[in-house]
Amino acid sequence: MDKYEPSKIRTSPSARTLSSRVKYEPSKIEPKWQKRWEKERIYRAIDFDKRPKKYILIEFPYPSGERLHVGHGRSYSALDALSRKLRMQGFNVLYPLGWDAFGLPTENYAIKMGVNPAEATAQNIKISKNQAKSWGLGIDWSREINTTTPKYYKWTQWIFLKMYEKGLAYKAKVPVSWCPACKINLANEEVIAGKCERCGALVERRTQSQWMLRITKYAQRLLDDLVTVDYLPQIKLQQENWIGRSEGTEIKFKIVDDQFHQAKRSTKRSDQPSEAISVFTTRSDTLFGVTAMVLAPEHPFLGELTKPENKKAIEEYLARAENKSELERTDLSKEKTGVFTGSYCINPINNEKIPIWVGDYVIGWYGGGAVMVVPAHDSRDFDFAKKYSLEIREVVSGGDIIQSAFEGEGTLVSSGDFSGQKSTEARENITKWLEEHQLGGKTVVYKLRDWVFSRQHYWGEPIPVIHCEKCGVVPVPEKNLPVELPYLEKYEPSGTGESPLIKVEEWVNVACPKCDGPARRETDTMPNWAGSNWYYLAYVFAHKLGNQKSKIKNQKEKNIFEDSKDLLQYWLPVDLYNGGMEHTTLHLLYSRFVYKFLSDIGVVPGIEPYTRRHSHGVVLGPDGQKMSKSQGNVVNPDDVVKAYGADTFRLYEMFLGPFEQMVAWSEEGISGCHRFLKRVWQLSQEKVKNKTTPNNLKTSLHQTIKKVSEDVDSLKFNTAIAAMMEFINGWAKPGAFLSKDEAKLFLQILAPFAPHITEELWSFDFAQDKQSLPSDTSSERKQNWSIHQQPWPEYDPKLAQEEIATVVVQINGKMRDKLELKSERAGEQEEVEKQAMANEKIKSYLEGKKIKKVVFIPGKLINFVI
Repeated sequence: MDKYEPSKIRTSPSARTLSSRVKYEPSKIEPKWQKRWEKERIYRAIDFDKRPKKYILIEFPYPSGERLHVGHGRSYSALDALSRKLRMQGFNVLYPLGWDAFGLPTENYAIKMGVNPAEATAQNIKISKNQAKSWGLGIDWSREINTTTPKYYKWTQWIFLKMYEKGLAYKAKVPVSWCPACKINLANEEVIAGKCERCGALVERRTQSQWMLRITKYAQRLLDDLVTVDYLPQIKLQQENWIGRSEGTEIKFKIVDDQFHQAKRSTKRSDQPSEAISVFTTRSDTLFGVTAMVLAPEHPFLGELTKPENKKAIEEYLARAENKSELERTDLSKEKTGVFTGSYCINPINNEKIPIWVGDYVIGWYGGGAVMVVPAHDSRDFDFAKKYSLEIREVVSGGDIIQSAFEGEGTLVSSGDFSGQKSTEARENITKWLEEHQLGGKTVVYKLRDWVFSRQHYWGEPIPVIHCEKCGVVPVPEKNLPVELPYLEKYEPSGTGESPLIKVEEWVNVACPKCDGPARRETDTMPNWAGSNWYYLAYVFAHKLGNQKSKIKNQKEKNIFEDSKDLLQYWLPVDLYNGGMEHTTLHLLYSRFVYKFLSDIGVVPGIEPYTRRHSHGVVLGPDGQKMSKSQGNVVNPDDVVKAYGADTFRLYEMFLGPFEQMVAWSEEGISGCHRFLKRVWQLSQEKVKNKTTPNNLKTSLHQTIKKVSEDVDSLKFNTAIAAMMEFINGWAKPGAFLSKDEAKLFLQILAPFAPHITEELWSFDFAQDKQSLPSDTSSERKQNWSIHQQPWPEYDPKLAQEEIATVVVQINGKMRDKLELKSERAGEQEEVEKQAMANEKIKSYLEGKKIKKVVFIPGKLINFVI
């Protein structure tokens, strides 16, 4: 496929010649107004203004080597349109932007370019900011933030220390992914299909000590509080699924091994309180069907349960399992494997002795790291039992266990006193019996795991702790924050699994803050999630970042959160947060967790950071495929702006399709949006008169104002634009015109979508005499000169009311459906016929048939004779 190059595309001329008065030239108009808006600061949000506030948030971009792309353009332009409308409606709008710049992608890009990540970040931010400005975004640039500046990450480190103080940050040995080619540990999000994101090599698994955040302590609250927010249903579902709450039964299987019990008593292990294997299940009604126990390779009892004669086989098995990703291990389509340990445990419900195996399809962190094998009633267990000739015992009737497992519910059989009971009843009764005999009971488990917060990379926030042989882990005193990241010429992976910072001895070796003895800094850095979990708070007090030093000697430095409580109370929560669906699981979950913690320690108001969360669909290439350089289908927004102008780019990004759906870029579509703006330019100069607007066009205008107003609030940008396009078709008809006042109203509703062209037209044809803003507005803006400072038009309810007609659709005289149409369209046979033919029900009747005749009664009936 040829490379997409819009700069070489010839745009179609308008159907009519433009007025000789002024030519529409976006390349001249747009930079002029962008400079004026910035100079006049008309988009600045005013703290504590008397107007009601609206905080509109877009995900801040990651300025790697890719810069801003058309996906950013779709979200940023749409939310900019909403923000502009809200300002015109009298709201004090905060619409900020900053840069999420720590992490692996920037480090990879910097390695590729042979520069320090700080230099790459500065350059990429400069280019990305210029891109954003060239789109005419109404950003409050006075609140710009950058997660890589010490004045910012000082407070990221402060949040970590507060979590450590409250017991939510801790260090533990966990399995990590190791890239043998890059010689570096990878986070889960850096492993794609079992391969290193950086080089593509197959990853290996190894165990390493990592810093963790105890997000699991907040699991239930993160679930419960979803009822308090307005998120898209699919976003709520993603949150729920990731947390993965399951109600069921914990069952204790006592181990049959005197040596094991003696070992446990002598070592006084505390990883499990009893000398039994704990299992979680949602199907306690199948307990009589257990014929084996399978432990995860990570299970703490495994070593002590492995008999000498089985040791070699198990060691070899564990070595193979270690190199498998979690995805591979849990893949239901993969063959289930295992090795017998040589030990046994007791089924508490019937005292049967059952063998204990190890199997890599069991995961150590979930449900106790053990699975009771019920082959007759679990397909995974059925495959395992078939492979290793384990007994398959039916205990719930209703299936054919010779062929496959029966996983449904039914009546219990071969289940002692519980036989004859329905599954639901039996679960309750068996659980009750286990509780009475102290062998288990009701419990709740979560799929959510504690958050691995360590990275062994260079480009990240240093974790602010010090390791002292005498004192152990010592937090860096708050007065010594930030712990700044040292500049490194060579920051490639160390090759040992440690951070490259380990090589900077003068930075690593420090005095212990407690005992003043020799100590060493933590060399792990934070993940790129760290700075993005509270950035929406930083916008609120951005002007205070880096300006907290006390002028009074020996006076304690102010805490930025404590010092900004009134600001946070004014602006929070965020009214609308929009971003990509790829960030509606982990980023959303992590930022909600951090906010809840900050709320618990009393530095932020409320319990949730975002009132409403929405997501936009991905923009595909012109070929309908995901954009990639190798495909040659990447659409560069800079090229589009150069060829058509920012207003066309913005308008088309919103017109592509429903905002939340995936859409494909179209050259024809963007040319159509450009022609629309040229027609607006022409009509605004040629078809505006000092006369009263004809009634039909006036009615259409007020209906359009109503439609656009409602659609923008509902984030239906494409239909709002379609309504305006339909309106100008009427305006362009012979004899049609708008009065100056009506033309002003139309430009005002178009202004949020196409801010430059409307500002230009307003300036030379429609601007009022300069006047002050209302006296009750505490604004730095002194003059109401811009179209974007005008009030949002109000529609006349009587004129905006659409008359709807019902048209009956018949096939050979029999009614098959009805159409609801605007009255004026219901009288047009061509339109009614078109709508009827597009109706799915009518299409099914007409498929393969020949239409002999069409009978049409305007506004009432259409009959297809076939």
